[in-house]
Amino acid sequence: MSRFLAGQVALVTGGAQGIGWGIAQALADYGAQVFVCDIAENHLSEARAATAVSPWASQIQFCTCDVSDKAAVEAWVTAVHQQTGRIDILVNNAVYVRWDLADRLPTADIEKMMQVGYLGVVYATQAVLPLMRQAGHGHLVTLGSSAGRLFITPTMAGYSAMKAAVDAYVQILQLELANSPIHVMLVRPAAVAGTNFFRKQVASNKLPRWADIIPYITPPDVARATIDGLRRRRAVVNVPRYLGLMFALFALAPRLFCWLMKLGGNGRLDYGQVEWHYPAHRKVAPRCLKRLQ
Repeated sequence: MSRFLAGQVALVTGGAQGIGWGIAQALADYGAQVFVCDIAENHLSEARAATAVSPWASQIQFCTCDVSDKAAVEAWVTAVHQQTGRIDILVNNAVYVRWDLADRLPTADIEKMMQVGYLGVVYATQAVLPLMRQAGHGHLVTLGSSAGRLFITPTMAGYSAMKAAVDAYVQILQLELANSPIHVMLVRPAAVAGTNFFRKQVASNKLPRWADIIPYITPPDVARATIDGLRRRRAVVNVPRYLGLMFALFALAPRLFCWLMKLGGNGRLDYGQVEWHYPAHRKVAPRCLKRLQ
């Protein structure tokens, strides 16, 4: 593996599981010293155990931190900077997810989604940006979502609103830092199989039927696309790449696009059952996945 990130220090929020964990391993694989924060102690314990027997045992460190707590985020960033003397990469990945119809979704859940998924991005970005300006370089990477651009699925009002806010925040930040040496990148994944998103929080049958037909993606796919985006200093990374075409079609004809997405009803396959590990993962053809009960 290329070590093009050797000597660099990376922070990953929500990095002890799912997409964040995949990206944390990829960053270490390419040479970075990685500092992961998460709020779930069970996931932190599992990630620590996996790291201890991995090739990156000395490269990944873990910390408990609630990104919706501004003071906690600032303390974490300060501690890492004092320890290493630099912060080269920030990956904003932490998220809180609840899906339900708009009139059934508790206000407390909507507020927490915004606090973790949006304000967490703001807090971490504001904490590292002065350090990157002082250093004269840096990468600000934020995980958005196709849900922040494609408003096609009921029960997603709260989550889509949060991801749309993230999308807008990052795009404006790119304008503000366009003439600076700091690289700002937005990563927009489609639905990612093999994560707790589908295992514990959201049933796969809340997706459109087309999700059963197209090849699914897993955290290593998002991680590899993120690494490639860092290497090429891309502004936006869509995973898979065909999402760009879907965004354009939805912008041109949203009602037609929504009608097309309703054809066939809801998804019928269980994307929570997919197992993966970095750097390789076992792909299961959609037709071989178990049907939802």
